[in-house]
Amino acid sequence: MTTIGLIGSGNIGSTVARLAVAAGYDVVLSNSRGPETLRDLVGELGPKARAATPAEAAVAADIVVVTVPLKAYPQIPAEPLAGKVLIDTNNYYPERDGRIEELENGSTTTGELLQRHFAAAKVVKGFNNIWFEHLARLGRPAGAPDRSALPVAGDDAAAKLVVTEFFDRIGYDTVDVGPLAENWRTQRDTPVYVAPYGPGDPAGTPASAAVIRELVGAAKR
Repeated sequence: MTTIGLIGSGNIGSTVARLAVAAGYDVVLSNSRGPETLRDLVGELGPKARAATPAEAAVAADIVVVTVPLKAYPQIPAEPLAGKVLIDTNNYYPERDGRIEELENGSTTTGELLQRHFAAAKVVKGFNNIWFEHLARLGRPAGAPDRSALPVAGDDAAAKLVVTEFFDRIGYDTVDVGPLAENWRTQRDTPVYVAPYGPGDPAGTPASAAVIRELVGAAKR
C-alpha cells in the first residue's frame, strides 16, 4: 500500500491526511513543532496514521505532501525527499512570505522554486487552488456526475500520473495544466483559485474537469 507523508499538518495537511486514510492509505504526519503535538490528530485518524519528524515522514512515504507556508520551504532538508513524488500545495502571499522578486516579476513559479530546492524530487503542484473545507467535502466516487476536479502541474509525466491516481482515490478528477512553468495559471487571484468551488457555500459547489479546464485557460498574467 502506498504511504502518504505530510510535511505540514495544518488545514490542508490534516484534510489530505483524513481523505487519504479514508481511501485506505497509510499516513505519516509531521510538522515543525514535533510529533508529540500531533497526538490528537493521529488518535482521530486511527491505526493507519502515525506521527514523525519531517525527515522521517519523507523517508517513509511514497508520495510526500509539502504543505507549509512558502517562506518555510527552504528550511526543509532536501536529501530525504530525493526520488520521491512531491505534491507542492504552496501559494505565494507576500504579506506572509515576504517579497520574492522572482515571483513578483513572473520569471518563475512557486512550483519551480520548490523543484529547484528539492532538486532530486519529482514536484507536482496540487491542492493549492481549493479551500480546505471544500476539499474535505467535495470528494465523490469515480464516475459521479457531480465529481469535482483539481488542477495539477509538473515536469515529470510519470509523477503526474501517480498524483492523478492518488487524487482519483480520494475523490477527485484532475486537469493537467502542463509543466511547473505553467502553475501560475492556478495561483492566487486566478479564475481557478477557490472561486469555482463555491466560496460563499460552506458545503462547496462541485466543479467539473470541463469547468476547471476552461478557467485555467482564462488565466492571464
